[in-house]
Amino acid sequence: MRALYWPSETELREVRKKVAEISGRSAEEVRVVVSPYRICPLGAHIDHQGGTVSAMTINKGILLGFIPSANSEVLLESGQFEGVVRFRVDEVQYPRHAIRKSDNIHANDSSQVQEECNWGIYARGALYALQITGNHLTRGITGFICGSKGLDSSGLSSSAAAGVAYLLALESANNLIISPTDNIELDRIIENEYLGLRNGILDQSAILLSSFGYLTFMNCKTKEHKLIPPPKSHEFKECSGKKTYKILLAFSGLKHALPNNPGYNRRVAECKEAAQILLDASGNGELEPLLCNVEVEAYRAHKYKLEPNLARRAEHYFSENMRVVKGLEAWASGNMEEFGKLISASGLSSIKNYECGCEPLIQLYYILLKTPGVLGARFSGAGFRGCCLAFVEADRAAEAASIVRKEYQQQQPMLANHLNRETTVLVCEAGDSAHII
Repeated sequence: MRALYWPSETELREVRKKVAEISGRSAEEVRVVVSPYRICPLGAHIDHQGGTVSAMTINKGILLGFIPSANSEVLLESGQFEGVVRFRVDEVQYPRHAIRKSDNIHANDSSQVQEECNWGIYARGALYALQITGNHLTRGITGFICGSKGLDSSGLSSSAAAGVAYLLALESANNLIISPTDNIELDRIIENEYLGLRNGILDQSAILLSSFGYLTFMNCKTKEHKLIPPPKSHEFKECSGKKTYKILLAFSGLKHALPNNPGYNRRVAECKEAAQILLDASGNGELEPLLCNVEVEAYRAHKYKLEPNLARRAEHYFSENMRVVKGLEAWASGNMEEFGKLISASGLSSIKNYECGCEPLIQLYYILLKTPGVLGARFSGAGFRGCCLAFVEADRAAEAASIVRKEYQQQQPMLANHLNRETTVLVCEAGDSAHII
């Protein structure tokens, strides 16, 4: 069963109409990639260290309507951004850092230099990932991409959703059969190797592996995953006397592209530095410096050797892993109160130990915690911009949204005034995995 109410027939019709106008083809020929945004209830900031994480998608995200081209040309327009992106699938793509440093880019690739800060980088990144993994593409696409209104740069992994959307579209146009797990790796290449962001595989895994209403559990070291069935009826009604939930998203008004934020990569480097010290102390210094390679016993025995900021990063990793395990048990048993408490504890550790929050998001976090009906809350995304997520009792979701909206307006009037009132606080449902209609 697909996620409730998204995409609507009206949304699909508008996307198909736009692609038909751009391409001069029939709307009936248009294929649409549905690539949802994701939330991470538990498992914050530990995927890049090979930790265990939980995730699910929501019924909001990116729609990419497209028609395969008759030749190698890619032509894209956006509902959020100005300009037209043009390139060919037979052009050799270079990582962004290579474009900046190299003086040997061919003249016919100069448009890539001019466009490196343009919204088209994720489309080029998808082509780069497919090229370096040995896929031969001959057909481009004519497409139109748009995201759910008001949610770009929101901390819901719109970048991973865009990368996945372009991968699926280019693969479909070229009749490439690529599994979800292989597409996870391809999107990792976009993020890590093309864009230079040192994140893990949580975002793309959630987008590609989730199933409607299920909680996705993933071990980022082994790449193993499993789906935990929903504890309540997928129709969001009372079941066995237990309270159901909805997902509440509260937006800060802060927008900043994660690849340009040095704080994110610095935290990743600090985690690796802590891992190396702990591995050396336990006689396993030859292992890759990731905290997943440090045994819990070794961490407890040698954590005193870490300087304070590294100790906080390690404490977040090991405590968050434990919260994920406990959270899966709570979810499976339908104990949403306990699940919510663990989410809030994750949020507090992100602030105290991972030190990734900024003032507006921290304020939103505490507003959510004291709002009636909220079961648990934390940052969504890296915590440097975007929104907070909360699980809220279904029958109190609308009231909670109203309270949060009012409280944030009082505490951050300048940021709140730049937000669309209709999307300042959203009540969402669980979503499904990325797919093509």
